[in-house]
Amino acid sequence: MELTSKQRAYLKSLANGIDPIFQVGKSSLTPEFTESVGDAFNTRELLKIAVLKNCADDPKELAQMIAERTHSDVVQVIGKKIILYKPDKKDPKIVLPKAKAREEGR
Repeated sequence: MELTSKQRAYLKSLANGIDPIFQVGKSSLTPEFTESVGDAFNTRELLKIAVLKNCADDPKELAQMIAERTHSDVVQVIGKKIILYKPDKKDPKIVLPKAKAREEGR
């Protein structure tokens, strides 16, 4: 699912109030870390991840890899914080603003 700029802005505003629940350290992305993030999407739709200073990897690359592995969307990478979104298939709690017809065609 491709997020529109309006939807992305809405999710960023929601993410302002949450703290990171995961931290990527010097061991970077382990299979266990990716699995934990995937499991967290069972109870939440919006996650914030902190990339620690001792992690040598680029936060934007990490965000893309985590999103691919967990089938989620990167909302934003700002500094060393990553925000990911994955809607709940059965009971979505976050209702995104509707995409305009013009934006859907992009």
